[in-house]
Amino acid sequence: MSLKLKDIQAPVSEEMIEFEKKFRQSMKSKVMLLDKITGYIVRRKGKQMRPLFVFLSAGATGDITESTYRGASLIELLHTASLVHDDIVDDSSMRRGFFSVNALWKNKIAVLVGDFLLAKGMLLSLENNDVDLLKITTEPVKQMSEGELMQIAKSKTLDITEDLYYQVIQQKTASLIKSCCKVGAFSAGADDETVEKMGEFGLAVGMAFQIKDDLFDYGTFEIGKPRGIDIKEKKLTLPLIYSLRNASKSDRRRIKSLVKKAEKKPKVVHEVIDFVKKSGGIEYAVSVMENFHNDAKAILQSLPESSYRTSLEELVQFTIERTK
Repeated sequence: MSLKLKDIQAPVSEEMIEFEKKFRQSMKSKVMLLDKITGYIVRRKGKQMRPLFVFLSAGATGDITESTYRGASLIELLHTASLVHDDIVDDSSMRRGFFSVNALWKNKIAVLVGDFLLAKGMLLSLENNDVDLLKITTEPVKQMSEGELMQIAKSKTLDITEDLYYQVIQQKTASLIKSCCKVGAFSAGADDETVEKMGEFGLAVGMAFQIKDDLFDYGTFEIGKPRGIDIKEKKLTLPLIYSLRNASKSDRRRIKSLVKKAEKKPKVVHEVIDFVKKSGGIEYAVSVMENFHNDAKAILQSLPESSYRTSLEELVQFTIERTK
């Protein structure tokens, strides 16, 4: 039976409802235009996975407190700001099936909205003397920027190694989930060792999550036709990196040449995808994802049994079983 996010949320369902209210409040502004835009952002929210990691991590390691709510709000404010800025960088007009902020209000306003959200997050922490929470949550913001810039630089040369790929996805994706789990444990009053342990758990989950996301580009897991978006953007992900590493020099040269043309010649994307599938790239990436998944589960086993721990285990499973 497939896992449902609603069931996984059960131990913290009331807290998640309360969090929604507090988060909406944290985005309020006296400027009418800004209030309208932040209201639009809140209405098109996604699965709320990151706050869920915060609350379940807090419950699994101690008690959910007001600090937990502020930590979850801080994570969401910083993450939302990064998404608004990402859409500008990518010149993207859609986000989760809705028009992006820059599509509706243009780039200048979108940049300012992202800046406002970043400032709101920092002020929320400083006004409540949550300096330690701010330290935990600002590190991934720095890392996300570094990871994105590193990936952009490597897309020009197409020489990314497997180790470099892990570094990029750790910075771009896993660092934020790591931060969520550390914030949850810290806000619950857990000791330093437990906080670090939850950070390692979040890191493993984040790595598995991003590899799963990269696999969608190849049309795996019954999601229909391959997307090929990463290939068109010259982003070398694990399935392709593995396949290139194990290819002959002539095949490697040919496939890299196709990737360079992919943006202007969409037909070559399918040739690259076929090459990856025949080279065992999909199977290799799935095996690495499973290894990270197992690392995360092993860390959870060291926590006391509880409904929170069970939901965290199910949430980890959900991240690698999802079909979108």
